[in-house]
Amino acid sequence: MALSLASSPSSSRTWLYDVFPSFSGVDVRVTFLSHLLKEFDKKLITAFKDNEIERSRSLDPELKQAIKDSRIAVVIFSQNYASSSWCLNELLEIVKCGQMVIPVFYRLDPSHVRKQTGDFGKIFEETCKNQTEEVIIIQWRRALTDVANTLGYHSVNWGNEAAMIEEIANDVLDKLLLTSSKDSENFVGIEDHVAKLSVLLQLDAEEVRMVGLWGSSGIGKTTIARVLFQRLSQHFRGSIFIDRAFVSKTMEIFKEANPDDYNMKLHLQRNFLSEILGKGDIKINHLSAVGERLKNQKVLIFIDDFDDQVVLEALVGQTQWFGSGSRIVVVTNDKQYLRAHGINHIYEVYLPTEELAVEMLCRSAFRKKAAPEGFEELVAKVTGLAGSLPLGLNVLGSSLRGRDKEYWMDLLPRLQNGLDGKIEKTLRVSYDGLTSEEDKALFRHIACLFQWEKVTYLKLLLADSGLSVTVGLENLADKSLIHVREDYVKMHRLLEEMGRGIVRLEEPEKREFLVDAQDICDVLSQDTGTHKILGIKLNIDEIDELNVHENAFKGMRNLRFLEIHSKKRYEIGNEEVTIHLPENFDYLPPKLKILDWFGYPMRCLPSKFRPEKLVKLKMVNSKLEKLWEGIVSLTCLKEMDMWGSTNLIEMPDLSKATNLETLKLRKCYSLVKLPSSIPHPNKLKKLDLRNCRNVETIPTGISLKSLKDLNTKGCSRMRTFPQISSTIEDVDIDATFIEEIRSNLSLCFENLHTFTMHSPKKLWERVQVCM
Repeated sequence: MALSLASSPSSSRTWLYDVFPSFSGVDVRVTFLSHLLKEFDKKLITAFKDNEIERSRSLDPELKQAIKDSRIAVVIFSQNYASSSWCLNELLEIVKCGQMVIPVFYRLDPSHVRKQTGDFGKIFEETCKNQTEEVIIIQWRRALTDVANTLGYHSVNWGNEAAMIEEIANDVLDKLLLTSSKDSENFVGIEDHVAKLSVLLQLDAEEVRMVGLWGSSGIGKTTIARVLFQRLSQHFRGSIFIDRAFVSKTMEIFKEANPDDYNMKLHLQRNFLSEILGKGDIKINHLSAVGERLKNQKVLIFIDDFDDQVVLEALVGQTQWFGSGSRIVVVTNDKQYLRAHGINHIYEVYLPTEELAVEMLCRSAFRKKAAPEGFEELVAKVTGLAGSLPLGLNVLGSSLRGRDKEYWMDLLPRLQNGLDGKIEKTLRVSYDGLTSEEDKALFRHIACLFQWEKVTYLKLLLADSGLSVTVGLENLADKSLIHVREDYVKMHRLLEEMGRGIVRLEEPEKREFLVDAQDICDVLSQDTGTHKILGIKLNIDEIDELNVHENAFKGMRNLRFLEIHSKKRYEIGNEEVTIHLPENFDYLPPKLKILDWFGYPMRCLPSKFRPEKLVKLKMVNSKLEKLWEGIVSLTCLKEMDMWGSTNLIEMPDLSKATNLETLKLRKCYSLVKLPSSIPHPNKLKKLDLRNCRNVETIPTGISLKSLKDLNTKGCSRMRTFPQISSTIEDVDIDATFIEEIRSNLSLCFENLHTFTMHSPKKLWERVQVCM
């Protein structure tokens, strides 16, 4: 209901309080004000409270600072308000700071305040007699008139004072949602989105409400969500913004598990509760924990860009899990994802108007709201060609930043001919603007194979590719083609698809990368692959059957990355054989750095295959009985994962795998012995032997001095505790027959996070002492 007396405060401000109440204590402190503050507390609106500090004629510096640190001022005019020079000086400071003001006329005619008449006027005149500076009196009068002219609340118009107080608090809450923030500067038109979403959210309703934020990729959903979360979070007892990175940390641990795995959901809930409750030691053992811990808590939850129904069910399965007034916002480009979870309150983010799209491009290209003189027509044409997609406008604007008018004019025909009205092709301009062919090649590598890969790992994989990865990543980030967050490379899905589209311009056998299932099947079954192919990434869930030609890989002498994976087939023995290899299949390219083959159907790798360049060997659920013969130089190998290879009888010699960091042999039931030696110094950090039920011991030749994670759970024949070092962080020796710790073993658990076991009491006592 209130109007602002001045322009909105700077978005760069940091606010300490939501509301600064200005009042006459003798009139309202123990009556109207006390009830208003109680309502503010109920709605989690932070109001400044002066705790009845002693007031004099001059305004205390603490009060001045509190006014500056408050977003909104609620001025309660009452009969004796003007009797206090303190109150009048407060009002002057409020007007001076430009705060949004909501006036309340408590048992008082607004016109008496506006004109300083009636009993209010008489009291004001008495106060003025004690003021020696005429200029202050003039300023008081102007402030009273200006604020009283602002639309506010008149108690005479309300038969129920409680209803008026609730309406004032709701009005304050709405104004707080619309107060500009730092994030708002980065997205033109954000206030309109926030205002519409606040209506849909119905924040003053007691119900628990789930709302969907839906729209196409690149349209600005995450930006809107971040701004809304920032503004709302302080009004809830607990709040959390769950993005892909948050969920991926858990999913990475359970990436080979069934998507509906109980332990995975338990781990998700534990991390979720730890974050929202601000506690790092949350322990839960059943999936009812979220409801038990949060059923009386008013919480705010945002889930952004992770379209996994299992995750959604695990974290926000039912509204009954959360306290009254809680709000859950799910951000996605898949409307069915929302429907499937029963979310019917959906806000669709539409493309901006032409006017707003032009402003978006101008802010990106010129860092100004409007185009410089002479660029107006060019900006309008480029905006139209960009399809008004916010992501496209930002990427295109960045590529045009600092360019002169002639460059813009020369670019127009290229945009006109290349887009054909399709938004995705707008993004191609930024790619074509890369001056280095190396940077373009790096972009294609990421788009086809390495989305969400760690920077350090990417550098290792491309070490001998001729690409300057460090420089290239920085150049791609400058062009807004990728983002590097917490050492991970992230590329927007539209950009990813655009990159794959560039690769698809060639015939399948001549492409750098093969990522489409049918194209891969054609090449492998017909033996049409050439030396141009660098990477293959096949999801076998997308095919029915594939018969690989015996010479399928012989023409691909430059193949470096071979990934044949499944997202759905996890249970050993339950999947049908999808890929068939002929008995005389005997060749894999020597330059392979990644060999990742789910369900590899043969008993051993080709005898002629030399794995010297392998960085990652992942043969999950394979039929392998052994890998290769003899001692091989494996100095490049970082990860070996044989999870679920139940027929594996023996491991190769790993004595030269001194850079191996991860060795996973989980559920290798037939395996009896581990490699005899991985000598020190080495980099082995993770050793996973879970359910290797025939392995009796970890050879002393395998140095564990760098080990951080050891899992021998279910190694039912293992009786000897390995000699680990002070680097260890996580140990699981549950379901083993380890009965004692050797006397010469010195355990130092200063870095230990978890130690899991169900073993004889004497072992537990020994460990307790060491800890």
